[in-house]
Amino acid sequence: MGLISGGVFFKILAFLCFVRLSQGRKHSATPDLPPLRKASSFSKIQHEAYDYIIVGGGTAGCPLAATLSKKYKVLLLERGGSPYGNRNISYLENFHICLTDESKNSPSQGFISTDGVINSRAKVLGGGTCINAGFYSRANRRFVKDAGWDEELVNQSYPWVEERIVYWPKIAPWQAALRDGLLEAGVSPYNGYTYDHLFGTKVGGTIFDEAGYRHTAADLLAAANPDNLRVLLHASVNKVIFKTRHGHQKQSAIGVQFKDENGGHHQAFLSQKRGSEIIVSAGAIGSPQLLLISGIGPRSELKKHNISIVLHNEHVGKGMSDNPLSSVFIPTKDPPKQSLIETVGITDDGVFIEASSGFGQTGDSIHCHHGIMSAEIGQLSTIPPKDRSLEAVHKYVRNKNSLPKEVFHGGFILSKIDGPLSTGNLVLVDTDPNSNPIVTFNYFKHPQDLRRCVYGIKTIEKIISTNTFSNFTPKDGGYSMEKLLNMSVAANINLIPKHTDDSTSLEQFCRDTVVTIWHYHGGCHVGKVVDQQYKVIGASGLRVIDGSTLSRSPGTNPQATVMMMGRYMGVKILRERLGRAAGV
Repeated sequence: MGLISGGVFFKILAFLCFVRLSQGRKHSATPDLPPLRKASSFSKIQHEAYDYIIVGGGTAGCPLAATLSKKYKVLLLERGGSPYGNRNISYLENFHICLTDESKNSPSQGFISTDGVINSRAKVLGGGTCINAGFYSRANRRFVKDAGWDEELVNQSYPWVEERIVYWPKIAPWQAALRDGLLEAGVSPYNGYTYDHLFGTKVGGTIFDEAGYRHTAADLLAAANPDNLRVLLHASVNKVIFKTRHGHQKQSAIGVQFKDENGGHHQAFLSQKRGSEIIVSAGAIGSPQLLLISGIGPRSELKKHNISIVLHNEHVGKGMSDNPLSSVFIPTKDPPKQSLIETVGITDDGVFIEASSGFGQTGDSIHCHHGIMSAEIGQLSTIPPKDRSLEAVHKYVRNKNSLPKEVFHGGFILSKIDGPLSTGNLVLVDTDPNSNPIVTFNYFKHPQDLRRCVYGIKTIEKIISTNTFSNFTPKDGGYSMEKLLNMSVAANINLIPKHTDDSTSLEQFCRDTVVTIWHYHGGCHVGKVVDQQYKVIGASGLRVIDGSTLSRSPGTNPQATVMMMGRYMGVKILRERLGRAAGV
């Protein structure tokens, strides 16, 4: 489910005031879920010990909780609210709104990496599946093999997700044009509609149904045993609680401390049954952050924040990666129909080519506060740092109406780097789990990533010059590749100084226009922070199961594999405790 480029939605936001709002639709039925309670209710219920406490009700946490609850008592703690009843989450037309909403109850939390790229992390039950562009595509067999996963169980776990929340898209015109353009440009063969990761061109799945209604990882909780699963919303876990058990050298995780929506403090504890565990599934940003706050990480980093050292591990927060993406804006004769990611070209050079088009917003969508994510703030990226001011923002707002007409009619072709090979790190700002840590991705630090970006832009140039795209572009538009690149640089939203007139260097174009596609991973790598069973090395009763353990982003988009991973590890854990005969 390839996520739409950060540059894309910020560009679109700049044009928001010119677009007619489409009409809203009725909500689809909410799945039959276990009760979703506020965290403050914890003090009013009968206290009990749990076999599993899962921190993070996101892409991995929801399928994991649903699976483990079949046989054991599970407490699922989610720092955000419910996705249900929020039209900004539910409808495809409103895709961009959640990502730019900086209000208190937003399902996303914006942050800016030290690279100058504006980003978002999920803060809602269902995690990233609630705020992404919906594309669904599996990892390839090589990825599965390298991960050391049981291929048979993997091939059982993907369909468990797919039969519940995944659909085939009715391919939009812009997506069909990309499909045909890719094939004409030599990105072949055509693999048709498939979830599989195959070289060539394909149409993938989507978590938006035929009515444009989003289905998320939260829906997977409908497969849980409601008698065994307690879900608490607005539960911000402050730290994992450890204890040294008699006769053991390792520190054992025995519970968690968390705050509710009113600031009240609570503790939840594991049962004393053998095999009970805390499982951290807070994502690539939240999981290494929580380990650090809980006292697991580099000694120097923990001392800096006066955190008691539970376990020294220099690898926590290291190896952070994000798939860099650059996009080219293509003006069209008429406003194209809205589409997110449906078609993908998987090249043999480590580049994925995708597309998006159009814009929509339901008339009854929930309005939000854009804060640092607003198009107005983003436009400061084109202003020299010393000249960036509130007055510069106001001036941009006043001049918005002078934007050329062509910006309202167009689509985007996106070049995304597989892997990548460049890595960075994550360190704490403070010990508040709701603060954004300091994150560095080091986009294009590795020269091969930059080389692949150039290859991707050259591939886009081939696609644009095909007969297929001549049907979309204005007859006498005169849009040379140089003009399209300069137009894309000027419109791109990040906080990196621009070289607006320098389209002669594709390397510079890649550096200037890099944005996120929200595929960050790392910080708790297998073999360094966790073992092959995702148990934290050097501690007991503690695992990390989510994208933070991955050394590369799987397939063209991670969501399919991360949801599969939650189901897969849930079944693995049940088999370990109950034997292979356990029915799940």
